[in-house]
Amino acid sequence: MNKPVDTRKKYCRFKKNGIKYVDYKDPNFLLKFVNEQGRVLPRRLTGTSLKFQRKVTQAVAKARHLALMPYIADALK
Repeated sequence: MNKPVDTRKKYCRFKKNGIKYVDYKDPNFLLKFVNEQGRVLPRRLTGTSLKFQRKVTQAVAKARHLALMPYIADALK
């Protein structure tokens, strides 16, 4: 049996909403881009463009360094 194909088109939420700056001081927003173990989700899952994926990764790293987000967690969400 084949799995049903998800036909929804992925999009970059930053471009769609006109967001130009990824705020590292907003951990609740950054939690949308990490999985339950605290790893950054890849672009193929989130649909984020390469430019903003790099900014998200840097923002998550900054937030972790400032202890706004944990590095590793069992149940982050």
